[in-house]
Amino acid sequence: MDKALAGQRALVTAGASGIGRAIARRFAAEGARIFVCDVDEKALSAFLAENPGSSGILADVADPAQVHRLFDAVAASLGGLDILVNNAGIAGPTRKVEEVAVADWDRCIAINLNGMFYCTRRGVPLLKAAGGGSIVNLSSVAGRLGYPLRTPYAASKWAVVGLTKSLAMELGPDAIRVNCIQPGLVAGPRIDGVIDAKAEAFGIGFDEMKQRLLANVSLRRMVTADDIAEMALFVCSRAGSSITGQALSVCGDHQVLQ
Repeated sequence: MDKALAGQRALVTAGASGIGRAIARRFAAEGARIFVCDVDEKALSAFLAENPGSSGILADVADPAQVHRLFDAVAASLGGLDILVNNAGIAGPTRKVEEVAVADWDRCIAINLNGMFYCTRRGVPLLKAAGGGSIVNLSSVAGRLGYPLRTPYAASKWAVVGLTKSLAMELGPDAIRVNCIQPGLVAGPRIDGVIDAKAEAFGIGFDEMKQRLLANVSLRRMVTADDIAEMALFVCSRAGSSITGQALSVCGDHQVLQ
């Protein structure tokens, strides 16, 4: 059976753990050559040891100088680029807006939005040189719903949708497709931390807060990192060759964020 991404060269930011790791592994299973970056040296070392055909370096996408080094390394390692997955992101603070520290706001925007711009700015010339390709940006259901107590995160994820749509229109003539994925509640340590913080803010227990959140999901369950990876694979493969400019929710039909 032909592999969906045979011979494709892919960069996945924050690719050593969580959703990024799931995407990188799924792409590799479909024949892609993988390069990842991450800020966690231990996670990066473990990923490269577990996936000997892949390459990667430490890089914080919020730092333009580190992004320049990242893309120099990608070009040297892969010889070009066909797929860019802008996955790097942080949850940001869980606080009332008047209690959000300016530094926390700035850091959330710097990683979730500015880092995506820095990587896209460097990645697009490589995609054009390859004759086209695909960009996948990670947004969130918080990029289509209001999210009280999570204003920095929600603002950054709404911005990702606008960035995605604008890039799709700009880059379409160059055969570069741009989509974003909007995960819902993704099972794992990050959402556990968010639930814990929101439970504290509401003065209730973890389990009660979790059930409140799941009550707003039609399927009454969380999604997984592998679910997100499958959507990323679809939009980057031939099956998704006519899909661009879309914000695609993988969320179990999440209706309201609390």
